[in-house]
Amino acid sequence: MFTINHLFITLKANIGQDEDFDAAQKKAEKLGAKKVFIEDLRSEFVQEFIWPAVQANAVYEDRYLLGTSIARPCIARRQVQIARQERAQYVSHGATGKGNDQVRFELTCYALYPQVQIIAPWRIPEFYSRFRGRKDLMEYAEKHGIPVPVTPKAPWSMDANLMHISYESGILENPKNHAPSDLYQMTKNPEDSPSEPDVLEIDFAKGVPVRVTHVKEGTSKDTPLELFCYLNEIGGKHGVGRIDIVENRFIGMKSRGIYETPGGTVLLHAHLDIETFTMDREVRKIKQSLGIKFSELIYNGFWYSPECEFVRHCIDKSQENVEGRVQLSVFKGQVYILGRESPKSLYNEELVSMDVQGDYDPCDASGFIKINAVRLREHNRLQGATQKKL
Repeated sequence: MFTINHLFITLKANIGQDEDFDAAQKKAEKLGAKKVFIEDLRSEFVQEFIWPAVQANAVYEDRYLLGTSIARPCIARRQVQIARQERAQYVSHGATGKGNDQVRFELTCYALYPQVQIIAPWRIPEFYSRFRGRKDLMEYAEKHGIPVPVTPKAPWSMDANLMHISYESGILENPKNHAPSDLYQMTKNPEDSPSEPDVLEIDFAKGVPVRVTHVKEGTSKDTPLELFCYLNEIGGKHGVGRIDIVENRFIGMKSRGIYETPGGTVLLHAHLDIETFTMDREVRKIKQSLGIKFSELIYNGFWYSPECEFVRHCIDKSQENVEGRVQLSVFKGQVYILGRESPKSLYNEELVSMDVQGDYDPCDASGFIKINAVRLREHNRLQGATQKKL
């Protein structure tokens, strides 16, 4: 939302969520919006935000694939573009005062539009004193005829986009409570998924997926948006990508989140495999540390920071030879790697074979082992001397 002389403009970003955008436009107009922008950002979301995350194997705290985090700079960038276009001095968002999204939206706004002023209702005392929680908001919406997706029967917060759906708050705030079986919308229960696997081939170029082919059906998708949606479809029907975690928010508290990331999970497995196949060991060690840093920067809202730009550049450089095809099976909540091939593979079958000598002299291993044992022997000597003193 933006304000111009107390008039307001609204933005509804289509990043792949299942939503009635015509109804959203009518709702905004009914509430008095001067202009309503409905922006289809799906393709740029995939190519400019999801693909760099795939290249980085971006995962926050070992499990979260950053579906919400990575969507925020995409949305906020368009918000700023429209604000500048319409000469708006203020932008607004509905993120809570306890969460990460307020940081992500506002850091992007300040990075791209330093002079902008931000209205954050959930940090205005008069607002949060009047609406102390979700119950107050639902009662207000019902009283004033404002349609909202949250109901007493589904009392949790949901954020959906092409990458994932996240669920938190409400009954999920007690970390001991199990997620209701009807909560999940993007994935089937693995127990109810098909009894036959779907076997896919995913082709990569410079660390980015460029084609996915269903081996049995022979169908292929090769545009970024179609490819990613197809992987969501296949992963979703097999219940792939469900996690229930407690994570560390940037502002200092722990929160419980439940996530569905079917297509992203399939790509993570495939990319990890082709990357290991084609990348030098020592380069990959450095790249792994950059991936962890990149994930933290995304989660904390620093996509448009100089350090994140630098890390993205380094990760992109690391992907120059990440090229090839991975064949995998998607089945009952799991992704199984079946094989891989690449014109830029560092795998030398003759060199590694136990049946062929190849260009390798086993005698060389003796010196290699002895050199590496020097440190261990010295450690043992020191430990022995210490024990004698005791």
